Amino acid sequence: MSTISKKMCMIGDFGVGKTSLICRFVDRSFSDQYLSTVGVKISRKMLELSNPNQQDQLNLQVLIWDIEGSTKFKAIAPSYLQGSKGALIVADVTRPETLSNLSQHIKLFLSVNPKGYAIVALNKADLVEPEKLAKLLEIYQFPEQNRVLGVQATSAKLGDGVDQIFHKLAHSMVQPE
Repeated sequence: MSTISKKMCMIGDFGVGKTSLICRFVDRSFSDQYLSTVGVKISRKMLELSNPNQQDQLNLQVLIWDIEGSTKFKAIAPSYLQGSKGALIVADVTRPETLSNLSQHIKLFLSVNPKGYAIVALNKADLVEPEKLAKLLEIYQFPEQNRVLGVQATSAKLGDGVDQIFHKLAHSMVQPE
């Protein structure tokens, strides 16, 4: 069984839950104590995937780069994005301005990594009514971006949708170009 490493970035405004999504996925934990990420923090997770080229399994070590969400950070963000095969673009469903910035984050990632893939996570889904969430999922689609694999409601607190987005992105990152 072969093992490969791929870089995945977490992108989004500050406080949208990027670090919480990583903690839920990697450590199976959640804390409501907010600590802002400064610069970048790298986490690792080993995944066992079906190998797209053969019949066997593939070990994928995902290197998850949790990138600071501050606006003053935008100038150096491209250097952190370099070489990433995938990105989770995260917004907070309770903060409309973070939803408005999704297109900008997608464009930035794809400008640095035109062959990369992205998934949009509408996080903190547990904090809004199901009707509002359904409306947001309808509104925030990116059909003009063929490298965006989809939009998913997530809750780092409850774990809803978290494994799905990471696994879907991981599978796309090992596909032959």
